[in-house]
Amino acid sequence: MTFDELQLHDTLLRAVKAEGYTTPTPIQAKAIPHALLGKDILGVAQTGTGKTAAFALPILQRLSAKAPAGGHRPIRCLVLTPTRELAGQVGESFMTYGKNLPLKHAVIFGGVGQAAQVQSLQRGLDVLVATPGRLLDLMDQGYVSLRSLEVFVLDEADRMLDMGFIHDVRKVIKALPAKRQTLFFSATMPPEIVDLSRNLLTDPVRVEVTPVSSTAETVAQQVYFVEREQKRGLLTHLLKDGKISRALVFTRTKHGANRVAKQLEGSGVTAAAIHGNKSQNARERALDEFRSGTLRVLVATDIAARGIDIDGLSFVINYDLPNVPEQYVHRIGRTGRAGATGTAVSFCDGEERAYLRDIERTIRRSVPVVEDHPYRSGMAP
Repeated sequence: MTFDELQLHDTLLRAVKAEGYTTPTPIQAKAIPHALLGKDILGVAQTGTGKTAAFALPILQRLSAKAPAGGHRPIRCLVLTPTRELAGQVGESFMTYGKNLPLKHAVIFGGVGQAAQVQSLQRGLDVLVATPGRLLDLMDQGYVSLRSLEVFVLDEADRMLDMGFIHDVRKVIKALPAKRQTLFFSATMPPEIVDLSRNLLTDPVRVEVTPVSSTAETVAQQVYFVEREQKRGLLTHLLKDGKISRALVFTRTKHGANRVAKQLEGSGVTAAAIHGNKSQNARERALDEFRSGTLRVLVATDIAARGIDIDGLSFVINYDLPNVPEQYVHRIGRTGRAGATGTAVSFCDGEERAYLRDIERTIRRSVPVVEDHPYRSGMAP
């Protein structure tokens, strides 16, 4: 199947082709036709499957069919996302795909002043991309009205639950008009998310493109057994490989991310940390520098695991193994995206063996062990 077969308008097709896309991903091929018909969608898809375009393209087509001729623009579409990074990326997608359409969008999130965001709202817009906290704040202040909403997108619903935003999400839902199209996306479907989807969706079409908690076949996975105090040396050793132009490194804690980034800088590797305690400006600056290649290594915590979308990222390193198996899937999903290949390397010390066993049970495969390296643990099997 090609994008030409999805019944998208020529304006959108030109925008898609300008990005170099010719073949839709499975989630796009399955979701877009139903979304174009106005049906509610329950999409179960992990990150890196192209789900943003799966909802952005049909929404742009729907809204542009009756774009306001002038005057004040009411908010007609709301996309709710769990993180500032993801909100920014979704906003960029709407801008990219809708660049030739008479539609306006804005992105609002917390951690920065609200003045510029309020100005965007007051000028009027068609699509609002928002994080829950800032959205509720601006709704309480009277800057946001959802009375004219036609489409609601809840993106990464399970991440909302993980981050403690589910109560805020429910408050937003109460403000939505009863008559609307709802597009609901989640990588996993824990019981509370299942209940939320049942209350939110009307006769939905379920679109599931990968088994829950599976890893992409395009990602080559490896594990290095190493003592905890030797991880720093092993990381530096791996980065001596000039073929690794950029690497995304995951740590379990914010302090750990800061420490690893500082250690890399000290060894001559350009690096920066990104996590929830960093200011929005610092996070965006680090992401921009990583995208451009100014930074070779970005060190992140799980809070950013599903909010980082870097084209062509081919290397992910789990400096610390996550204690939640699903987080491993989300982390390594930063590479091997949209059909490209990637490599995911994990460091495993003695205390993390149980985490590795849980991960292997969840992904239903054994992660190949790299035995030939200078920091091999004496306890390695």
